[in-house]
Amino acid sequence: MLRPPLNLRKYSDRSPRPDVFVNRFLAEKPMREGSLEAPTRHPLDWRNPDFYDQAAADAELERIFNICHGCRRCVSLCNAFPTLFDLIDATKSGEIDGVAKEDFGKVVDQCYLCDICYMTKCPYVPPHPWNVDFPHVMLRAKAIKFRQGATNFRDRTLTSTDRLGKLATIPVVVQMVNKANKTPAIRRAMQKVIGVHAERRLPPYATKRFARVAPASKTWPVKDGERTPGKVAIFSTCYVIYNEPGIGLDLIRVLDHNEIPHVLVQKEACCGMPKLELGDLDSVETLKNANVPALARLAAEGFAILTAVPSCTLMFKSELPLIFPDDAEVKAVAAAMFDPFEYLIARDRDGLLRRDFNTPLGKVSYHIPCHSRVQNIGQKTREVLEWIPDTSINTVERCAGHDGTWGVKTEHFETSMKIGRPVFRQMGQNEPDYISSDCPIAGRAILQGVEQGETPSHARKAHPLTLLRIAYGLGLSDGDGATR
Repeated sequence: MLRPPLNLRKYSDRSPRPDVFVNRFLAEKPMREGSLEAPTRHPLDWRNPDFYDQAAADAELERIFNICHGCRRCVSLCNAFPTLFDLIDATKSGEIDGVAKEDFGKVVDQCYLCDICYMTKCPYVPPHPWNVDFPHVMLRAKAIKFRQGATNFRDRTLTSTDRLGKLATIPVVVQMVNKANKTPAIRRAMQKVIGVHAERRLPPYATKRFARVAPASKTWPVKDGERTPGKVAIFSTCYVIYNEPGIGLDLIRVLDHNEIPHVLVQKEACCGMPKLELGDLDSVETLKNANVPALARLAAEGFAILTAVPSCTLMFKSELPLIFPDDAEVKAVAAAMFDPFEYLIARDRDGLLRRDFNTPLGKVSYHIPCHSRVQNIGQKTREVLEWIPDTSINTVERCAGHDGTWGVKTEHFETSMKIGRPVFRQMGQNEPDYISSDCPIAGRAILQGVEQGETPSHARKAHPLTLLRIAYGLGLSDGDGATR
């Protein structure tokens, strides 16, 4: 049954849109159980000095926490909601007003801003007058924590992906880093000193960065379709540049096979998602200023912009437009940004994609990551993989529990593996030949979970773009720098 806030008048002035809240709830009108409209989202008012006001933020946290307490629909999504409900249930009153404000941070620390609650579960998101945006109020709390200097060295370092990647891929250094990450004694020391869990498998760094091994585009003619530009700009992403260049090479091979010319985005910086999840909005703006002008020029020149990592695609498609709603270049980039399989599906519908697959893949367990789901594009990767003859796809649509840097931290590792356990079980069933996820970090975490399960597995981890390259019968590019 619907539980409204304890005192509507008490909470009315705490809403980001108090006029709507008061008009809808204090007027003599029947209360609505959830919303039937498609969710909309308000821009993040992060430049407003009140955004960083601790008391105002605590009041909004209390308002939204109370609504969540009365609903509890999201309890199975992540650990933020069980943490919140345990705090409430431990109070004498059994209500949110019995929870100490200083304990709100325990909930915030469990949220990794996946947006699944907002996009798939919560019935009270805008345009519902309760205006519940759980991820944005979590982001506000994280931003306040960061501005207050309460974020530790480890978290600031782990989210500096460009800096780490450039350092770790220096010749000779890269071999030392990769060796250290596989040495149990060193990993135990890392856990003790910097708080990276010793049991979490970390992705190796590549001996050659993506730009060094990526071949130049062939001189295909540009064939624009009704739905798709006929040329592609590849935003490489930190992960492809420094960790798995082979994913980027596989994307290039697929584009070449379909006679689609490409360019690499030059002098790109991190998309900003790790800094967003840290609450460091000033760094997000710095990275936006480094990336968006060049991307906007490419969009104006008629390029489709592709990234092989869903978090980066989501950052440009959705997050930056909410943080910089008046920036015309940000809007232009968002309009030109595609998930690779979203682009391939549209290309197929334009009659401009080849389906000459000649290599069956056998049994594939495919995982849809959260940052793909919240793009609202449907299961495009699954659709493409199902075109491949003599290939069966076991699709799992649930959080794997890793989320960037969150799942590597000592204090979150066990929870991360607990969240991922249902995924590990479903992905490992029926002895798959491949384990695949659009998110390469999630794929690595899933393989770890499957291999540590009760049933032995012979499955290989392969990105969906790698699977597509294999299915087309395409060999590896010369100088492949992938670390598979």
